Amino acid sequence: MNTTEKTKSKAVANKSKSGNKISQAEKMKNNDESSDLLEFFVDELKDIYWAENHLLKALPEMKEAATTAELEKAIEQHIAETKNQVVRLDKIFKILDEKAEGKKCEAMAGLVKEAQEIVEDTEDDSIVRDVAIIFASQKVEHYEIATYGSLKALAQIMGKANIVSLLEETLVEEKNCDVNLSKLATGFINQRAMKE
Repeated sequence: MNTTEKTKSKAVANKSKSGNKISQAEKMKNNDESSDLLEFFVDELKDIYWAENHLLKALPEMKEAATTAELEKAIEQHIAETKNQVVRLDKIFKILDEKAEGKKCEAMAGLVKEAQEIVEDTEDDSIVRDVAIIFASQKVEHYEIATYGSLKALAQIMGKANIVSLLEETLVEEKNCDVNLSKLATGFINQRAMKE
């Protein structure tokens, strides 16, 4: 440990002994090795925060475009879950003493744009449109599953158990949504589209 690291460690210890509360983020920032990781973690939180809020604007349009009641119901459920996921992200930012703000997620912007184009390229009230919506929705789900899984792994390595549990809740929801979309597609939607 070099002199700078020792000084930072002593400062953290002194603040703790004096009774002053310091945030978890400040503790990690005082450790050079983990401050870069924390900065990256927060940056990725901002990315998914923007993505979820952007998705909340797009999902009602997808619901309205759906042909079957079953797909409409699945999208409605995902809207409710996405709202809760944004609330969880707000909690994570608060735990880290960071401002809850988004940073444009180019991946989600592209996925949503593609979904909108798919809707425009399919006929109103067609089952093929539902196939296309499910197809586009699962691309979104897979992106979210990858993001939340990676964030959870980073939170675990940083020893943030309370954040891990919040991310796990969202990860489970995203995986369940993906499974439910697959069941809709293989259950009857894809077969009905073959007959159109």
